[in-house]
Amino acid sequence: MGVSEHIARAFAPVVDLVFPPRCPLCGAGLAAQDGLCAACWSELAIPGEPCCALCQRPIASDAAQDGTICAPCLATPPRHDGIAAATLYNPASRKLILSFKHGRKIALAPMMARLIAARLPQTVGPDWLFVPVPLHRWRLWRRGFNQSALLAREMARLRRGHACVDTLVRRKATPSLGGLGRKARRRALSGAIALAPQWQARVRGARVVLVDDVLTSGATSDACVAALRRAGAEQVVIACFARVADEALTGQAGDPQAYNETR
Repeated sequence: MGVSEHIARAFAPVVDLVFPPRCPLCGAGLAAQDGLCAACWSELAIPGEPCCALCQRPIASDAAQDGTICAPCLATPPRHDGIAAATLYNPASRKLILSFKHGRKIALAPMMARLIAARLPQTVGPDWLFVPVPLHRWRLWRRGFNQSALLAREMARLRRGHACVDTLVRRKATPSLGGLGRKARRRALSGAIALAPQWQARVRGARVVLVDDVLTSGATSDACVAALRRAGAEQVVIACFARVADEALTGQAGDPQAYNETR
């Protein structure tokens, strides 16, 4: 345990006295500052089996077998080496993400990172690089932080890997991708994401966890994976807090417009 963690534990009772722990979703009282109440935990949709052998997209079919590949992956085989999603995108996960990003509740990062890290393969460890999906400089300036970078730092700490928050750069601002078709999304992202030159040698042959808060169409993560592959990354696993997969939810499908609100 590091010095900062010892200090945090020592002052925890004082913090709890001044700011009583509350559930960030419903406001109910909690025993500690870093979680949700039992009722809100139960509202999160956790991905399960059966799922796609390539992308881990949940497959809502009793007939699915080990090794089953989903239709999107059959149509376009992914360039990544798997997806680790802490939750499926539903009203509960959406509220957490909006509070985290637009509500500036960055103290949610450790809890959200723990949930994502728990879904990563056990092979992900000290020699892996944790690289966040980049924000354009203007959006970073307006928001004040890159939410994916905060998650990447926490996950690197949990898995004792290397947080590499400036590995990828977004060279141009891109419009919202909601409602765009595959070709239009590809055009919008063409040339938008690149590897920072100083990371070229470090990424070549490396194993990388690409970190994002929400995985929607996958267009942005695909552009990031492509940049990492061009730089010679050996493996790239995508990790996110919430994944849009309405077909795996029963009665919880989100409004497609709401996906854009979380960007």
